[in-house]
Amino acid sequence: MKEIKLRKGKEESLDRFHPWVFSGAVASLPPELEEGDTVVVVAADGRRIGTGHFQIGSIAVRMLTFGNEEISYAFYLGRLSQALRLRQALGLDRPDNEAFRLVHGEGDFLPGLVVDVYGSTAVMQAHSPGMHFARNTIAKAITEACPTVKNVYYKSETTLPYKAHLDPVNAYIIGEYRTDVALENGLKFRVDWLKGQKTGFFVDQRDNRSLLEHYSHGRKVLNMFCYTGGFSVYAMRGQARLVHSVDSSAKAISLTDANVALNFPGDDRHKAFAEDAFKYLDNIGQGEYDLIILDPPAFAKHRSALRNALRGYQRLNARAIERIAPGGILFTFSCSQAVSKEQFRLAVFSAAAQTGRRVRILHQLTQPADHPVNIYHPEGEYLKGLVLYVE
Repeated sequence: MKEIKLRKGKEESLDRFHPWVFSGAVASLPPELEEGDTVVVVAADGRRIGTGHFQIGSIAVRMLTFGNEEISYAFYLGRLSQALRLRQALGLDRPDNEAFRLVHGEGDFLPGLVVDVYGSTAVMQAHSPGMHFARNTIAKAITEACPTVKNVYYKSETTLPYKAHLDPVNAYIIGEYRTDVALENGLKFRVDWLKGQKTGFFVDQRDNRSLLEHYSHGRKVLNMFCYTGGFSVYAMRGQARLVHSVDSSAKAISLTDANVALNFPGDDRHKAFAEDAFKYLDNIGQGEYDLIILDPPAFAKHRSALRNALRGYQRLNARAIERIAPGGILFTFSCSQAVSKEQFRLAVFSAAAQTGRRVRILHQLTQPADHPVNIYHPEGEYLKGLVLYVE
């Protein structure tokens, strides 16, 4: 197997089990090394550190194992089986809950790989060339580790580095399309993994949707950036007085309406609007809603956009805090990995101060347990949320 040698002293983070080798730490590359190759990483003194996938860019190697373990079908099957056992221990794999994340990259010791399960279909995304080349092996291992999965859909056209020129095609590796309906906590959702965002549904908000359901009784709910209407459906079950869903995408509004109809056919408490979020907030009356959800797409996908992103979060939250009814509850989120918990909280604090209203934090939210954070890789913590009480 080809070896990548590190510069002197650059093995320290790897000795602490951080799973990334940065390009600046590499002393030399072997000849004829190709992107996606499995490589052995060695320290400057020749000591073997572990094995990973090579790629071109700031992250040169994503470590799969620290030690001598062979990267084979048995390796992937073992990691996937461990991942499923964790979800079973969490009580997520059950008859009334068919939607959960099976693999969360570094958090499940499979960096560069994401797998979400929706009933009998697993949707797999590769974020590294190495995982792309291993996709057929991984798909087979998924069906062996998780026997309820009969179909594996590969969806990596937008997640792989474009400079790698891999030309991935979204397609079924195993099985075929059967149904797009999956259960989450007893609620039915249509999951558009063929054309929808990410793997088709945001399973990372499952626990936060359940919390929202608890607060929804008798309230007038506004779900901004609704996408598939997850928060809206939970609010309906929580006996909200009315639920309005807003998204700039007409397709998202169609998905939301379909999911509400699946669970609450003919219920006139729900209305959906295809409008820009900022304009909608500008035009609503003071106190028209007493529970607002702000779950926007990532404002900062890269650190270069951080300043503008923080301004965007401040502006958005200020508008919601200004207009929410006294005694209102605001669920507000950031899924931008480049934005830290402290930076997001400061943006929301600045928004509250701008309005002059009295605001208290009721909950500090994060991603659920099926999106685990490798303790040696804190970068895996990306979802941040606050539940605010506004007087």
